[in-house]
Amino acid sequence: MAVSNQTEARPLLFILMDIPGLGAAHHWLVIPLGAMYLVSFLGNGTILAVIRAEQGLHAPMYLFLCMLALADLGLSASTLPSMLSVFLLRSRAVVAQACFTQLFSIHTFSVIESAVLLAMAFDRFVAIWNPLRYASILTSATVAKMGVAIVLRSVSLHLPLPFMLRELRYGQAKALSHSYCVHPDVLKLACVDTHVNSAYGLFILLSTLGLDSLLILLSYAMILKTVLSIATWKERFRALNTCVSHICAVLLFYTPLLSLSMIHRFGKKMPPQVYLLLSYLHFLLPPVLNPVIYSVKTKEIRRLVFGMLQRKGWGFGLRS
Repeated sequence: MAVSNQTEARPLLFILMDIPGLGAAHHWLVIPLGAMYLVSFLGNGTILAVIRAEQGLHAPMYLFLCMLALADLGLSASTLPSMLSVFLLRSRAVVAQACFTQLFSIHTFSVIESAVLLAMAFDRFVAIWNPLRYASILTSATVAKMGVAIVLRSVSLHLPLPFMLRELRYGQAKALSHSYCVHPDVLKLACVDTHVNSAYGLFILLSTLGLDSLLILLSYAMILKTVLSIATWKERFRALNTCVSHICAVLLFYTPLLSLSMIHRFGKKMPPQVYLLLSYLHFLLPPVLNPVIYSVKTKEIRRLVFGMLQRKGWGFGLRS
């Protein structure tokens, strides 16, 4: 029997899923999950505070890093409410409108992060290809326009999703596969034709994450070509070393996504825990590790973070 959120006397509810097969260990997951969210908020918040306070870091590379930190904070804040509800409060029911809002937020910030990673790849290409014109090509105004375009693209593409999902009818079984709402997960619970919704979701995926990943690969192909034209190995290594942090961030973001795609195509018999793990890694790991990577690999940020910790009395014995 089908039910609709417009005609039900009670509000339409979806049931969030915890990680199956863990038994009583679910209670202990609150500790690592809480630690991950704490590191994410503190790490990205520290990156933003350091760059904002230091005038010398108001360069394109660091402005893009601020955008990445904001995207990570948004992604963490999007998944946090339902994760806490499931693993801490043991409450798995979520109202449909809250679910649709969450999936809009999750997908929007995920695509924003993908676009920022593409912008950072372009930044590294310009810095290596033509360092003398770097400041004139990537001005503050240009970076600001790129930031606005990144946000507008993601918001405009994902804004129809909650309204399209609200018009669907859903069956009696409303159990999702994750501890948060994502578009494919909700869509598969509909008991009416979803070809239009599926096609639109695929269009968004290909025109954002798919296109961005190809352009990032193209950027690094051009970077590699430029680096190989440099005369000395020392200068080549120095140029490539400026890309290490960004390469790590790209791998963190895209590797779980690519793995999910490969398993979906070729690993039909994989246990469901593998799908869940890769999904959690895709949404939870980048916001945690990105600030750590950039703090460790970027000398200026590392020095300022250690200085901030020492002034607060938390960094005894740290050296930049």
